[in-house]
Amino acid sequence: MLSSQIEGTQSSLSDLLLFEHEEAPGVPPHDVHEVSNHVAALDHGLRLVRQGLPLSNRLICEIHRVLLSNDPASTKTPGAFRRSQNWIGGSRPGNAVFVPPPYTVVPDGMAELEQFLHAENDGLSVLLRAGLAHVQFETIHPFLDGNGRVGRLLITLLLCEAGLLRNPLLYLSLYLKQHRTRYYDLLTHVRETGDWEAWLAFFS
Repeated sequence: MLSSQIEGTQSSLSDLLLFEHEEAPGVPPHDVHEVSNHVAALDHGLRLVRQGLPLSNRLICEIHRVLLSNDPASTKTPGAFRRSQNWIGGSRPGNAVFVPPPYTVVPDGMAELEQFLHAENDGLSVLLRAGLAHVQFETIHPFLDGNGRVGRLLITLLLCEAGLLRNPLLYLSLYLKQHRTRYYDLLTHVRETGDWEAWLAFFS
């Protein structure tokens, strides 16, 4: 719920519970559907990890597919990397706040991210790895929609896969929502200046 609210979705917990019991929520149904899908995507990802599927591009695409499933407002190719240019803010790449790399380099970028997720003996703690991976995922922005939500799910799944969390009880989205402007500013700052230290100090 909180992760979706970072991007403007207005569903509350009571709205979600009403929706899941097929009663009318007090906000637009699309908002509650997004949150319900987010819960399902997290559950699906955790189930796959517990079944032994490594945190990989296959798993990331699986949770994206669930996240965008049965959404009548979405035509954004659930479960598949983008095949066109996307951007954040503005009406076109020329006036956007951020323009991710071209779709032609997404497969290679995601392959390198996958290798980083499972790197060994590089001296990084799981928490630092999660922080670095989150920025890299959001910078690649591999999907046409849902990148922020998947990127925040990635943090939780990393911590669970590593055994630091047994269940997703520590969820960073409350803190990120409370500091939303700084969260976005630091992501931009890393991309523009390479100041990873400021981001990691905030994240950890």
